[in-house]
Amino acid sequence: MINLAYIISQVSHSNLFEWTASMLSREKYKLTFILMHENETPFELFLRKEKFNVYRIHYKNKFDVAACTIHIRNILKKEKIQIVHTHLFEGGLAGMAAAKLAGISKRIHTRHDATIHHDFHPNAVKYDKVINGLSTQLIAITKNVKQILVGMENVPENKITIIHHGFRLNQFQDVSEERKAELLQKYFQGQKPTFVIGAVSRFIEWKGLQYLIPAFSEVLKKNPGAHLVLANAQGPYDDEIEKLLEKLPQGSFTKIFFEKDVIALYHLFDVFVHVPVDAQAEAFGQVYIEAMAAGIPSVVTLSGIAPDFIVDHVHALVVPFKNVEVLAEKINLLLQDEKLKEQLVINAKKAIATEFSIERMITELERCYDA
Repeated sequence: MINLAYIISQVSHSNLFEWTASMLSREKYKLTFILMHENETPFELFLRKEKFNVYRIHYKNKFDVAACTIHIRNILKKEKIQIVHTHLFEGGLAGMAAAKLAGISKRIHTRHDATIHHDFHPNAVKYDKVINGLSTQLIAITKNVKQILVGMENVPENKITIIHHGFRLNQFQDVSEERKAELLQKYFQGQKPTFVIGAVSRFIEWKGLQYLIPAFSEVLKKNPGAHLVLANAQGPYDDEIEKLLEKLPQGSFTKIFFEKDVIALYHLFDVFVHVPVDAQAEAFGQVYIEAMAAGIPSVVTLSGIAPDFIVDHVHALVVPFKNVEVLAEKINLLLQDEKLKEQLVINAKKAIATEFSIERMITELERCYDA
């Protein structure tokens, strides 16, 4: 049996990590989870309920990285860890340093972000390069991420493996009427608006909500019964988004700060919109896959995983970056053309059925661990 440690920072709840923990072979791997977080989280509770070996290291901000590194090193030595797999920036920084100090020879890091540091936090790029250097293998979640690692951070190609995120796709399809009704009551007093345009995106500049909101204002002119739902509605771009929302008619939008049953939430949408501002903004963009798995027709820009498989008017309607006029036009088109919506949904489900299954991802991860 291989002693395998996952080191994950700043994650409160994650379907992806829960699925991974549940599906990795317990006959082949003894799993230890080291969570860098300030408080107990739903993810930690899940792991403890499932009887995993779990440590929580107190992490509040960057000043805790050094202390976390020493603490993690001691855990790795105590548990006789043979393989370390780190996730996210702080987890990678503290985890890779700790693994190196502990003398662990197999150190894998999954890169979950794209150009955010290059674009907004250039001083952090040097720490990305530290993580890259300490890792013996890097997992890129898309071709875009691999291109950034090679072209912008000088990582040798032979050090990188592409493994797409996997999903339990059936969970997005098998949503009971009771779950839908519960959310309908929670957010709309049980009465669904005529049309719901939905986005699941934090308030961050590169997510492109500053183009969706004025586009929705244009949509209202042709479809006065339309309603905008913004889920995960918080983030550093909050002030700018609020100014745009103030221009919309009262009662025409709903902000949802956190919804645990986001899988059911997709089923309240008639159209899903995700419009990052450039091709490299998203590292992956799980919402592209989640909306398609739920059978919601989408209007998108091509960022992250999207260029790897989405074809315009086949799997979704593709719009140019930062273009309010075309975005409004394509949303209106989907609201009016039922036949197009149905065809997009059918094609999208076929496209994601195998490439983005959780089974494929687990197989590829285990291949990395066993090599």
